[in-house]
Amino acid sequence: MAVDTSPRVFLIFGNGWIATQIKDLLLASGKTVVTTLVRTENREQVLSELKNHSPTNVINCAGARGRPNVDWCEDHKVETVRSNILGVLNLVDCCYQLGIHVTHIGSACIFDREPTPIPRTPFFTEEDEPFYEGSWYSRSRLLSEKTISHYPNVLVLRIRVPIAADLHPGNLLTRLLKYDKVNSLLASGSVLPSLLPGAILLAENGVTGTYNLVNPNPFTNNDVMALAKKHIRPDLTWENFEFNDMLKVLKAPRCNPVFDPTKLVTKLKELGYEVKDSHEALEDLFIEMKAKGF
Repeated sequence: MAVDTSPRVFLIFGNGWIATQIKDLLLASGKTVVTTLVRTENREQVLSELKNHSPTNVINCAGARGRPNVDWCEDHKVETVRSNILGVLNLVDCCYQLGIHVTHIGSACIFDREPTPIPRTPFFTEEDEPFYEGSWYSRSRLLSEKTISHYPNVLVLRIRVPIAADLHPGNLLTRLLKYDKVNSLLASGSVLPSLLPGAILLAENGVTGTYNLVNPNPFTNNDVMALAKKHIRPDLTWENFEFNDMLKVLKAPRCNPVFDPTKLVTKLKELGYEVKDSHEALEDLFIEMKAKGF
């Protein structure tokens, strides 16, 4: 898709945790940003917003993720379908009809691996066909991505267990701090302060296709807890439990994929942005949290 050099106008669908972080970054860089709360499955409302604001870029952060976790989706299947499948497709199609670039914040939880301590290689790349549908949430994300990936105006960014320098309920850290036991499997994750500036750069440059928006090198929940103990919770204690034991207390299975982010790292390097290793990014995140008084 050709890069438009006219002033950027970003229209963000959704006002949740990640949408707010993206909005703040855009505003800090002097961009014009509009946030809308219309239901993405409502075609008339979506088209009205697009025509009223004439955005150069749309960023879709809307979607059902569940509170307190994705088990919510198991009991709210219709709501999940309407948001994560119908809404996503409708928004992308409307943008396509109007020639607007859309960045979709999707999920990397559409892959899985054997729950072994050491992940088998090669890790998943964007060339691999997504397949995991063990939970209703993952199934909805899988179906929507398989559909919208054929549109030429779409940038799909897959995130997994996002973490940022706060204690928002959607933050991986916030959830982990509530648990007495955590699993210790290596998996990829998205350290948002080090990735969202790159995501915006991709959108600004009209990049399309699918990218795994995760940091190089997987990490464990133990790594996160150890850094929390080091920087912000010196009295923190926890135990580990086996993956199968964890599944016994959940309504839906969880996946623990590991990705090769070479495509993302290479593209952003071309655009002048360096993606930090996950361990460096996490260390920086907790240093920031300590400075903020968390």
